[in-house]
Amino acid sequence: MADILVTGGAGFIGSNFVRYWREQRNQGVVVLDALTYAGNAASIADVEGATLVEGDICDTDLVQKLLRDNDIRTIVHFAAESHVDRSITGPHAFVQTNVIGTHSLLRAAKAEWLDRGGDEPHRFHHVSTDEVYGSLGADDPAFSETTAYAPNSPYSASKAGSDHLVRAYHHTFGMDVVTTNCSNNYGPYQFPEKLIPLFLINALEGRNLPIYGDGMNVRDWLFVTDHCRGIELALEKGKPGEVYNIGGGEELPNLTVIETICDVVDQAFAKDPALRERYPDAPAARGEPTESLKTFVEDRKGHDRRYAIDERKARAELGYVPAVDFKGGMERTIAWYLANEDWWRPLLAR
Repeated sequence: MADILVTGGAGFIGSNFVRYWREQRNQGVVVLDALTYAGNAASIADVEGATLVEGDICDTDLVQKLLRDNDIRTIVHFAAESHVDRSITGPHAFVQTNVIGTHSLLRAAKAEWLDRGGDEPHRFHHVSTDEVYGSLGADDPAFSETTAYAPNSPYSASKAGSDHLVRAYHHTFGMDVVTTNCSNNYGPYQFPEKLIPLFLINALEGRNLPIYGDGMNVRDWLFVTDHCRGIELALEKGKPGEVYNIGGGEELPNLTVIETICDVVDQAFAKDPALRERYPDAPAARGEPTESLKTFVEDRKGHDRRYAIDERKARAELGYVPAVDFKGGMERTIAWYLANEDWWRPLLAR
């Protein structure tokens, strides 16, 4: 079978998808990644059948060459600037990568799949976020695929722009596209600036756990392998031009997430005394509760209060059902980070 192109495949969700895809089927994967701060070649270095090409999705000629040389008819597009805090201090990079970069991919795909003739099937799968829908009140219904877009940060605005471009290439040019909007992902290989790995590493090193505002901002939490399976189902069964929301079914306030991290860390130290020697600065190494590190800080600018996913369409049309609950997923995630310090330790120097 021809290869697929995975953009951003050395990042968090992308690398998990590359691993998942190679485990599920005998198909080569070409990974295009600029290897910026959040891209890590080590995340896929041991994946047989995955070829890493270091390059920018804004390089339309490069993308077109990869599609032609490898007879690629499927793109799974993860590559994006994705950290909201960074979008507040440096929004230009988000517009460049998320909007211009997505358009570059669409241009290359159109040139190879549509303009050159032929009627071979193709698919452009665009991975987006629930943040494009804005913020919910406590009693508002969850985001559905028909919820009006109302992005509130430069990050979510740039992702909304990319979503609209993908839709336009379907309706204007007839490109076979599918978009999935996911909730907050967590799991192995996540860059340490994100909430769960950041707070875990802070806990291990005895640093404060800074909680924005009152800690009651609510998110739907999705274990990354469940997300990968949702994307696979959308690739196989999704209708051209359609959007599917992929959620984890675990709507939790940040404070509960942080308290769960603390509990799982405490339990890990209680079960494995060797952790006390590896991480002597952790409160758990002294028999103290990790939650003693919690500290409340000024809220983030434009901090959306609540996200929630209505995934009934994905269940009905794709057969998607999340398989990993939050507690089990958190235990697996923390166990992975404890066993793979050689992966995350070098990233802290960045």
